[in-house]
Amino acid sequence: MRDSTIAGFKGLCLLALGVLLSACAGTPDYNPTTFPYELDQGKLAANSIRTVVIPHVNLGPPSRNYLEDEAPRIDGYVSAYLKENGYKVIAQREFEQRWNTAVRAYGNPVDPTTGRTNMKSFSLIMQDVRDGLVKDFNLDAFVFTDLLELEAPFSGGLKHVARWDGVTRKPAVQGPGNSISADFDWNAVAAVASLQVAIFNTDLERVFFSRGGLDATDAIDTRTERYARRRTLLENKDNIKEGIGIALHPFIEYEDWPGNP
Repeated sequence: MRDSTIAGFKGLCLLALGVLLSACAGTPDYNPTTFPYELDQGKLAANSIRTVVIPHVNLGPPSRNYLEDEAPRIDGYVSAYLKENGYKVIAQREFEQRWNTAVRAYGNPVDPTTGRTNMKSFSLIMQDVRDGLVKDFNLDAFVFTDLLELEAPFSGGLKHVARWDGVTRKPAVQGPGNSISADFDWNAVAAVASLQVAIFNTDLERVFFSRGGLDATDAIDTRTERYARRRTLLENKDNIKEGIGIALHPFIEYEDWPGNP
């Protein structure tokens, strides 16, 4: 009787240990660089959001030219993610057509020389665009997606990873061969890209703001042993999807969000 009791106790302990390990394995690693999102629960509760549009223009300054070239593809991933989570996404061309019409009336709000935005004309244009989209599609919100370029070092430890805006990435290598010299300066910073998301309701009030890291836009060039811009940018689909999930959390709950609970 005593032996069977001990065996039963051991079995329960092993089962509990297994559950604990399983729970730990399913918990994403905390990343201290995760962006502190802003979410206005009151405004979201007052006006639920189901129908959105992704503007083709930045909310902030224009992205670097080489990132701007990738913007339509990234917006396509964002659109797909929103649809997967039950949102209706109006075609971007509907925004673009109304935007271009309003620009002819009020002028381009972005100074091409300085990149600065005239907020008065921007606001007038957005009001015109909003009125048209609300009338034709029952629009609830604008989802602005800006591609930002930042800098981050790949750590000098054994793993050589960079962390920014909630993601962890290994360095890419390009050029002849794939070996990195022992003299490479791991303290140097590399260019990296993040997705910034800002959501505005139809009163043009911001209800959500956050960022998620995408990938490095620099790689280690084996010829010069320095960082150089990657030949192909933002091509890793898994990295893009992770960055989008982080950038939109908790507007859309992301299971692997790496910030504080």
